[in-house]
Amino acid sequence: MKYPIELAEWQALVEHQHHLSQQHMRDWFTHEDERSSCFSLQASGIFLDYSRNRIQPETLALLRQLAEAVGLTQKIEALFAGDIVNPTENRPALHTALRDQNHTACLVKGTDIAPLIQQAQEKMRQLVAAIHSQTWKGVTGKPIKHIVNIGIGGSYHGPQLGVLALKEFAVTPLHFHFISTVDKAHLNDVLEQVDPETALFIISSKSFTTIETLTNAQTIVTEMKQKWGEAVMKHHFVAVTANPQKAIQFGIPEEHILPLWEWVGGRYSVWSAIGLPLMLMIGEQHFVDFLAGAHEMDQHFRQADLSENMPVLLALLGVWYTNFFGATAHAIVPYAYRLRWLVPYLQQVDMESNGKRINLQGDAIHYTTGPVIVGEEGCNGQHTYHQLLHQGQHLIPVDFILVSQTTSQDNSDTHQSILLASALSQAQALMQGKESVQFAHQSIPGNRPSNILFLDRITPKTLGALLALYEHKIFVQGVIWNINSFDQWGVELGKQLLPDILHQIKKQQGQR
Repeated sequence: MKYPIELAEWQALVEHQHHLSQQHMRDWFTHEDERSSCFSLQASGIFLDYSRNRIQPETLALLRQLAEAVGLTQKIEALFAGDIVNPTENRPALHTALRDQNHTACLVKGTDIAPLIQQAQEKMRQLVAAIHSQTWKGVTGKPIKHIVNIGIGGSYHGPQLGVLALKEFAVTPLHFHFISTVDKAHLNDVLEQVDPETALFIISSKSFTTIETLTNAQTIVTEMKQKWGEAVMKHHFVAVTANPQKAIQFGIPEEHILPLWEWVGGRYSVWSAIGLPLMLMIGEQHFVDFLAGAHEMDQHFRQADLSENMPVLLALLGVWYTNFFGATAHAIVPYAYRLRWLVPYLQQVDMESNGKRINLQGDAIHYTTGPVIVGEEGCNGQHTYHQLLHQGQHLIPVDFILVSQTTSQDNSDTHQSILLASALSQAQALMQGKESVQFAHQSIPGNRPSNILFLDRITPKTLGALLALYEHKIFVQGVIWNINSFDQWGVELGKQLLPDILHQIKKQQGQR
């Protein structure tokens, strides 16, 4: 087969870029009255304005031809059908099945996974009901007031993002805490805020061998057993894992183990029982809405024509800048305090998925793949790295994420007006720039691309749709680049080297 860079469609884009690179977006906005309406789209509660991109209709047509040449439509269907899309681990990637509201039958090695998902969700509901009704009590008879999630990677980023983003949808006064790094300072800081007699500890680890997670969990277990004995395991600990035997060996009662499966990648697992902290905070119905928003985006992604498909368009624009303009980074800039954890979440989903240098055939790649994902909450970013966006020598496309109403209260006040104006002014400045005849250092080139994504409000449903949008964008880019977006062997190498190095460190410490 031909590699992407060898395709005639790729070469056509190279030629097109040479022509288009000499033009400036501000001229297009001056002469094209319909530009904003032409380059905009709405799906699943999200409005996308992509008019501030270095594109013309011909650009999009050529990008779509590239997508068709690599069989994108067929590969989207393969993803949803449960085909092996992770060949190095011989696995499908069926995070989409977790949010399928119709529980459509899907076979994995001859087993229909839909009933397994329903059973896991029912177990989550029962646990949540027991905590909310205070029938689940700690070892000393006190009800649970603190939820402590112990996990790292996808077992940390997803629940943390959800809890921070959807605080206003909380249906319980429970307090939520997250422990990830093995640095004892993090553990101590969290435990200072927690009464262990009223705490439920959720140990989330797909393999149940993650050293950071198990070290933190073991430290807590040891301290609690010293005070209250073995009974603490029944009253204060649950596990989410694809390796239940390991969890049982650790001491978790079997009835307190919620399942994961090999066909769910860690960075795509917030839709599973890994999302238990979120369900505990927002309740069953809001969690269903969270899944429903993602499922609605799934259906849009699966059914919409490539020309009107939001994840596909975002992905193709990213390929346009990465491979034809030499961009090596992409900025995500949410102008919403509730979305302050979105960037770390997407850094893992994107860079762990597409940070690859080997293609599906096992050959080295000679073109750029996944970009570096950077960003921060909007107004803070304006006073840090936005200078580089405007006048630096790097071309860094930007996704501005705006929310019309950021709290449940009326946002028609000065704060919200400034927030929205700040984002729009940054997008405008990136596009049009500024010419200064007198002082060269005040000249700003402009012609820097950006997308604007509008949400009316951050709700469980719109958050679900937003996360699914980026998941699918990343998948599409992996298809274009002919790479496996669902393995992470670079991460695994460090884990494999750690035990020997740890042994040497302990040996040296023992000699002192």
